[in-house]
Amino acid sequence: MTAAPAFQVSAWLNAAAPVSLAGLRGKVVAVYAFQMLCPSCVSHGIPQAKQIQNTFARHEVEVLGLHTVFEHHAAMGRTALEAFIHEYRIAFPVGIDQPSDTGPVPLTMERYQLRGTPTLLLFDRQGVLRHTLLGVVPDMQAGALIARLVAETGTQPHCDDGACRL
Repeated sequence: MTAAPAFQVSAWLNAAAPVSLAGLRGKVVAVYAFQMLCPSCVSHGIPQAKQIQNTFARHEVEVLGLHTVFEHHAAMGRTALEAFIHEYRIAFPVGIDQPSDTGPVPLTMERYQLRGTPTLLLFDRQGVLRHTLLGVVPDMQAGALIARLVAETGTQPHCDDGACRL
């Protein structure tokens, strides 16, 4: 298995510096591809991404958002996304998928052959894309897949604040 290709992102929000899969090696990475005008993204994808971030220890699992706009381009620019991130209290880094010069589908969405939003991408600790899940993913399924990826290295649960996390 080979490491997944880099994201083609025009900007990162909620990040002090650009984020890369290569820079996150050693962690399981959960990326939610979303659009802020996508009803399932707002009702399920974003809340699930927040739940993943709150459930798994940060030293084990990194959560990222990828705002990948393939429709309504004029309504979903950076300023609107910044307001969306603020209003929905999104604390994880969000990349803005770089628009294509040749069509409506942005570059990372095209590179990963994503079919829509929301899409949950799960990468193992070596940066290999292991799961691409389109649509509403049950919480238990997402948690089980992430826990399996975390456990692949034999990591033991980390307990603090009265809660144990993988």
